[in-house]
Amino acid sequence: MERQKIKDILTTDKTGEKSVVKGWVKTKRGSKNVNFIALNDGSTIHNLQVVADTAKFDEELLNQITTGAAISAEGLLEESQGSGQKVEMLAEKIELLGVADPEKFPIQPKKHSLEFLRENAHLRFRTNTFGAVFRIRHAMAFAIHKFFNEKGFYYLHTPIVTASDAEGAGQMFRVTTLDAINPPLTENGQLDLSKDFFGKATNLTVSGQLEGELGALALGEIYTFGPTFRAENSNTTRHLAEFWMIEPEMAFYNLKDNMDLAEEFTKYLIKYALENCKDDLEFLANRLKQEEKNKPQDQRSMELIDKLEFVLNNDFIRITYTEAIDILKRSKPYKKKKFQYPVDWGVDLQSEHERYLVEKHFKCPVILTDYPKEIKAFYMKQNDDNKTVGAMDVLFPQIGEIIGGSQREESLEKLEARMKEMDVPAEELWWYLDTRRFGTVVHSGFGLGFERFVLFVTGMGNIRDVIAFPRTPKNAEF
Repeated sequence: MERQKIKDILTTDKTGEKSVVKGWVKTKRGSKNVNFIALNDGSTIHNLQVVADTAKFDEELLNQITTGAAISAEGLLEESQGSGQKVEMLAEKIELLGVADPEKFPIQPKKHSLEFLRENAHLRFRTNTFGAVFRIRHAMAFAIHKFFNEKGFYYLHTPIVTASDAEGAGQMFRVTTLDAINPPLTENGQLDLSKDFFGKATNLTVSGQLEGELGALALGEIYTFGPTFRAENSNTTRHLAEFWMIEPEMAFYNLKDNMDLAEEFTKYLIKYALENCKDDLEFLANRLKQEEKNKPQDQRSMELIDKLEFVLNNDFIRITYTEAIDILKRSKPYKKKKFQYPVDWGVDLQSEHERYLVEKHFKCPVILTDYPKEIKAFYMKQNDDNKTVGAMDVLFPQIGEIIGGSQREESLEKLEARMKEMDVPAEELWWYLDTRRFGTVVHSGFGLGFERFVLFVTGMGNIRDVIAFPRTPKNAEF
């Protein structure tokens, strides 16, 4: 008989039929007459109860069915006699597929700290929390491709190994095949990069944007979705050394078109999550409520489902950076000196400022535009005031900036001048400048950090808990 997924059994409420299920034991309880086995195969957060009459099965087999063990069970599906599930299986055959020594298996049916589970990231998928997180992560990845495909965008795979630095940050992981102990040197005693694999200095990419622009200026509308890397020595709940980015680039889009797409995109993803991840979201919402029940009311997070609906059901307010600074300077927290970071024209806004605008002042998502050019990248469209650029940041509740983007500078003359001002070597980006020499057009794009978005949707508090195997300073386990 063919194996059925537990999700399919529970959603169709099949009774009176024989079925085969395979999965991992969550718990086993019972008496000398009957055992109740909670079985999960990862397809749903819900378990199927397998009822085993002890008279039918070998005692040694039943003793080996412990938390973490893998079994196959065949039996009749009947209406459940207990609460919590509609269907249960009356086992006729049970096969032990893989044992789990209860003395050594670390993921026991009790509350574990998230830090402990990070140390056991190879097994944390077995928990309800991480099963829910990674099913939602999958759903969001699928919805991203679905959204862009429906809009006629092309998925472009941009390089992971690159000789350029899109952000100008310089915090990149070097890629080399040179001998670390005896590297080849030039006559001047410098590292001879001509002997390296690519014949020049190369790094892991921090962004696919620059290459994405090349595709957009021929294919019209493209998006990238791939791994990116930042060698920042930052041990915070919001930073990873390896993460995934979604970066659409669109020819003939101005800043307003860019904002419209960002709003449509994020609402599409949230709607997809609410419609397709209901059980997992409800579990995580409950978990968050339990985690914060002892916090004062004003320090608790917004209820998870409410937060998602807050984004979905509100139009995004659009204001300039200058207007935002004025609002912040008139705010009570500013006047009472409750902001930790300064508020002045020219500073990069911090999460506390962004959240005030979203959660307190406007009470809806906000898109900030026209930032000071001194705090933004060289490729952004220079405004006529010569002080600001056509940048945009999308701000969400509780997390602040979720998307950053801009209209790109299409003028070769202005782009070259800005690169010179910022010491960006034009000779290394000759290919990027060529797109402004040959058939330049207005174009725009933005970047969405995938993990940051999954963090928002799941309500988890640490970005390390929404990626399977986090890469952080001094940590590259698994």
